[in-house]
Amino acid sequence: MEIQDKYMIFKVRDEEYGISIRSVSSIEKAEKMNPIPKLPDFVRGVVKVRDELVPVIDIEAVFYQTQLELADSARLIVLQTPALFVGLLVKEANDILEIRDGAKKQVGLIGYERTKYFSSVANLDGRLITLVDPDILIASLEGIKDIIAYINGERTKRTALGS
Repeated sequence: MEIQDKYMIFKVRDEEYGISIRSVSSIEKAEKMNPIPKLPDFVRGVVKVRDELVPVIDIEAVFYQTQLELADSARLIVLQTPALFVGLLVKEANDILEIRDGAKKQVGLIGYERTKYFSSVANLDGRLITLVDPDILIASLEGIKDIIAYINGERTKRTALGS
């Protein structure tokens, strides 16, 4: 029997991407983010989600080197990775699809060092959906260690203050 997995489908520009729902903690409306100076351009700031400080990664900036223009359809996909909770700012996220292993195809660019977080491309009824490995994506971001240190420092301050 062929294995199926569920994926949260999101848009960046007009392209569709998928991320396993096993990594998704929640989907939030993209609202005011608190900017943090001197972080990489792809970090739009931090937000508080269920008492967690969550850095917001503009996925359009990561994939295409341009910032996402915020609209009502913009969403924050909150992921739980081994290192931290992180929010992916996307154009829209409103589909959950089951994708069979047989629908996933490896493509030559998957092995390209700068896009190693693309695990495969799914072909579903004419829709091409690029699947993203969230752990590899987050680990590959330049400056992520500094972001983790900042978030952990803020957590320590909040704990010390008893909030």
